[in-house]
Amino acid sequence: MSITTKQRPIKAVTNFRRRPAESVVTASTVVQDHMKDNSSFSGAPAPPVDMPALKAATDLLAAKIAAAADGGKTAIAEKNHQKEVVAKLLVQLAHYVEANCKDDITIFLSSGFTPAASTKNTTPPVSESIRKIEPGPNSGQMLVTRMKFPGAASYLVQWAPVGAEGAPGSWTTKPGRSGTAASAHLRFDSRHDLRVSGACCNQDRLLRLE
Repeated sequence: MSITTKQRPIKAVTNFRRRPAESVVTASTVVQDHMKDNSSFSGAPAPPVDMPALKAATDLLAAKIAAAADGGKTAIAEKNHQKEVVAKLLVQLAHYVEANCKDDITIFLSSGFTPAASTKNTTPPVSESIRKIEPGPNSGQMLVTRMKFPGAASYLVQWAPVGAEGAPGSWTTKPGRSGTAASAHLRFDSRHDLRVSGACCNQDRLLRLE
């Protein structure tokens, strides 16, 4: 099954709250060095956080990290609080960069922030009537997610084993609502036909599973 990619606007990695405090200090220092007097953003509005304020907050975090080295509860709590302060400042700046980099990766990288993955993998539907087929919770069971048919509020999913001469056997029918998955009990060592019908629009689509 092929996979296509869809381009998205440039976003920054903003997981600062989940990082160790030392990593937040490093990230903040990099951003300060890159954003100070950065001409790439000269035509944009002023950043929500100026670099002296970010440096002061980061220097205080570095001091709190040193003070918490002995493991004291109060010192650790103060370190964690100051890490949250710096993380919030970095997130504000990251959103500013996202909004003012003009989706130009060169301008974005000049800020010192790290770009998040720029593409999102999307799997094409299995057929024009079936979006995806996945293994169900029980052995021999498959979950069939339908495509939307215009005007159809409900659907019928039918499946039948395919005989040696290629003709389907007896059909099993299961109704379902729009936007839900239907379970079909299929043997993995045999071929099956799957058929999806929109109850209100006389659309009947067939898919053969080899």
